Amino acid sequence: MEPKNDLDFILRNLLAGGVAGMCAKTAVAPLDRIKILLQAQSVHYKHLGVFGGLTAIVRQESLFALYKGNGAQMVRIFPYAATQFTSFEIYKKYLGALNIPMVQHGDKFVAGAAAGVTAVTLTYPLDTIRARLAFQVTGEHRYSGIANTAVTMFRTEGGIRALYRGFTPTMVGMIPYAGLSFYCFESLKYLCMKYLPTTLCRKCDRNTGGLVLTVPGKLVCGGLAGAAAQSVSYPLDVTRRRMQLACMDPDTSKFGAGMIKTLRLIYQENGVTKGLYRGMSINYLRAIPMVATSFSTYELMKQLLHLDTGMTVA
Repeated sequence: MEPKNDLDFILRNLLAGGVAGMCAKTAVAPLDRIKILLQAQSVHYKHLGVFGGLTAIVRQESLFALYKGNGAQMVRIFPYAATQFTSFEIYKKYLGALNIPMVQHGDKFVAGAAAGVTAVTLTYPLDTIRARLAFQVTGEHRYSGIANTAVTMFRTEGGIRALYRGFTPTMVGMIPYAGLSFYCFESLKYLCMKYLPTTLCRKCDRNTGGLVLTVPGKLVCGGLAGAAAQSVSYPLDVTRRRMQLACMDPDTSKFGAGMIKTLRLIYQENGVTKGLYRGMSINYLRAIPMVATSFSTYELMKQLLHLDTGMTVA
């Protein structure tokens, strides 16, 4: 059964995207938390590596501490992922209908970038709140939950601007990240359907082109897309985290002044490897399975909801 109208199409995509985002983020929540602690140079964990840090969290706090901040993440990620995936489908549809050669060549990148910008604009405060909760260490809690974090930040750090601190580098980084994620996934999907139709695809008569990616095919395309996108946008992700968490410690408040100043400070104090790309190893460990899970779940949900996941293969 195909969608009856545009509203039906949008609602099905919103559900598929929201579920995909929640599955992906929950799968890598422990890696997300240690990434935040390493990026922002937590005094308790900055001297540790990825696996040493994860072990230390369990030993010093608890097993459930690996998922600290994940509640806020789920509140944020469902509308974020739902908006991002659905926006991508809408932007892709209308950009493809323009029949402009230059637009058609890069329509997946433009649609992905625009979808990322749309989603992050709507849900950014929840990302800031989630980062604050994840950065807390047991015994040194400043916030008691999502609502308390939002109210405290609003009252003590400058109103709504506090909830959007780090928004500029996020937006700047989102364009290449989301653009490349969707562009690479769609391009790799096309290549699989054209050159590996019997290896990473299977027949599906109701799909455009008569093919659908297998689960391994979805994971491969999603993982490679995530690796490519993260490699380009990671320094801006570090900048965003330092700005979001700047006011949690008087010694780091200088990182909340602005994107360019924060980038410069990170580079001057820690350089490229230990500063702008600090935590990059864990980022690959989390980004590749996260994006792979996200795209795979989204495609599976679309199939369950009778949405077309195929494409025309020339």
